[in-house]
Amino acid sequence: MSQPQFPSTLTNAQGEHLDFTFHLGAPNRSEIIVLGHGVTGTMDRSFLVEMAEGWADQGLNVVRHSWSGNGDSEGDFSASNITKEVADLDAIVGALTKAGFKVCYVGHSMGGAVGVRQAARDERIQWLVSLAGIVHTRAFAEDAFGDLTPGEGLMFDKEGLVLSQAYMDDLRGIESVIEDAAKVRVPWLLLHGDADDVVPIQDSRDALARATTSDVQFVELPGIDHTFDPGAVPHVVETVGAWCRERFDRG
Repeated sequence: MSQPQFPSTLTNAQGEHLDFTFHLGAPNRSEIIVLGHGVTGTMDRSFLVEMAEGWADQGLNVVRHSWSGNGDSEGDFSASNITKEVADLDAIVGALTKAGFKVCYVGHSMGGAVGVRQAARDERIQWLVSLAGIVHTRAFAEDAFGDLTPGEGLMFDKEGLVLSQAYMDDLRGIESVIEDAAKVRVPWLLLHGDADDVVPIQDSRDALARATTSDVQFVELPGIDHTFDPGAVPHVVETVGAWCRERFDRG
């Protein structure tokens, strides 16, 4: 069987082109990892690049992308929120499955929340991985940005990334993705460092407690922070890669 052809463009429902990089794994493999970043991030964060390249070296196809309004993707950052990113993911999954790929979604931080919401209702996502994923979105919003003025405050003090009212409203309105976690039916791997001071490890523990899928695994990383420092990225690459290869090969 020939390998599916990766789409030349990825476009969301608003017609905005999403920036992406495709990493070719083994020839003739139809599974693909879609790697989604977190809030204020882009696909080019160094640990995400290292992960994508590591999985490709293991023979796994990977596409990393920036959500609309982030990085070099089209769109306005002020319109970015979980709800829009879920719609972006829906479009990405649609393009990949149309091309013949079987999708494994791997999401970091806010990208983890996006993945849980989409996988809970989208059977086209056949495997799910959450890396330090946010679960309790309202609590995260209040803790990370509650002291900022929407329209003025900079998210994590990053130049040009102004907190929008729409972003806060979306996080507060969603409240939590814990109910979505209970609806995930596909194999699911969660990894989280116990030194994470951005997203508490309790978020992943709560998701695990509500998970109903028969194939769920949680890996706690002692002494590791939100971006898998110090030195945990190779371990994440090996753990996720082995988990994916085992399940992909089951068919």
